[in-house]
Amino acid sequence: MNGKAPRPDIYARITDHIIADLEKGVRPWFKPWSAKNTEGRITRPLRHTGQPYTGINVLLLWSEAVSRGFASPYWMTFKQACDYGAHVRKGETGALVVYADRVRKTGTDENGEEVEREIPFLKAYTVFNIEQIEGLPPHYLAPATPAPTLLTRIAQAEAFFAACGSDLRHGGNQAYYAPAADYVQMPPFEAFKDAESYYATLAHEHIHWTRHQSRLNREFGRKRFGDEGYAREELVAELGSAFLAADLGLAPEPREDHAAYIGSWLNVLKGDKRFIVTAAAYAQKAADFLHGFQQAASSKPSASEAA
Repeated sequence: MNGKAPRPDIYARITDHIIADLEKGVRPWFKPWSAKNTEGRITRPLRHTGQPYTGINVLLLWSEAVSRGFASPYWMTFKQACDYGAHVRKGETGALVVYADRVRKTGTDENGEEVEREIPFLKAYTVFNIEQIEGLPPHYLAPATPAPTLLTRIAQAEAFFAACGSDLRHGGNQAYYAPAADYVQMPPFEAFKDAESYYATLAHEHIHWTRHQSRLNREFGRKRFGDEGYAREELVAELGSAFLAADLGLAPEPREDHAAYIGSWLNVLKGDKRFIVTAAAYAQKAADFLHGFQQAASSKPSASEAA
């Protein structure tokens, strides 16, 4: 005996915890990384001059960046892009920002005397993220110098995912598995708030990776983004990543961001009371499949043994 609790007991505890969180209605839009961290941990959107936006424009551009997956904090108008000799790509749509000012008007008061008044107003204009613009000077395209980070890679988790042999790519502000091209895309390691969030997200995408027809060939009849088949696959991926996190010792309890993501698919569970059990079974199979690569890797002779 190695003193570890049986894996099924851990999975049962995690599943119960997740179901309880779903019933509480946690936020579904939470992501464990932030676009600001990929650009030197800048916390506000920036004008083309580097000056931070303020007030309502911060919220407008944050929302736009999150919904459209922009990692860069820089924004500029169509004319400002043209002044650089650059151009907005055809078909791109801009984001709304506003300019607050006051206009002075002269009138007469109730006594017939001339008075000057200031009238506040908002003027709307359109800006584009620099990821929508081509031909900009190199300094806009070069990544900002990363801020010092205390994130430390976890050797056990690194070795686990390396042994899987997936085509793993880093960059941008989105984590996903691309089934047609068969690769896993991740934001940079430094973009995550902590190392465990990075590996939990990497686990989620590797569970998706197992669905490929050359592996477990898992299919729920998905036709389009957000349909029921998509929701079912996402639930399997969330449970599977929670299982792997427990196996790798990344967290003693399920992370809130795992449960929050599953929360958006709660309608699937309400429509099919048995699917949580089915999803857990699929997730277990996917986790076991990934564990199989570890056994194969450990059985290979080392360089010194092969010599």
